[in-house]
Amino acid sequence: MKRPCGSCPYRKDVPSGVWSAEEYEKLPAYDDPTNYQSFSAFFCHQQDGSLCSGWVGCHDMDESIGLRLAVAHNLLTKEQYEEALDYVCPVPLWESGQVARDHGMAELIEPGDKAKQVVAKLGRKLGLEYK
Repeated sequence: MKRPCGSCPYRKDVPSGVWSAEEYEKLPAYDDPTNYQSFSAFFCHQQDGSLCSGWVGCHDMDESIGLRLAVAHNLLTKEQYEEALDYVCPVPLWESGQVARDHGMAELIEPGDKAKQVVAKLGRKLGLEYK
């Protein structure tokens, strides 16, 4: 994990409306106390198999049940787990999953030009066409 990708919903510089409502709705579940959190680790939307660096940087990984279970189910190595615990994000992130969700949802119905550019770039990277 070096830095969150250019379309990460946790980044403050990513425009609103890039992801679907379903994706934004996942973010606040990681703000909860450990025993109420989502049991899933949050992997990068770029589908490269790595943890979302924004998720790791935004949330307290010492309290993450999803991170612990990912190691227990051999989705992550012990080294990846340790790296997540020590990670410090080099770019500004929203202070919580709820704030990231609220920002992302704000222009979901009518995304701006910058959001459309991010979506088009992501689509090209994933081999999809955006119209």
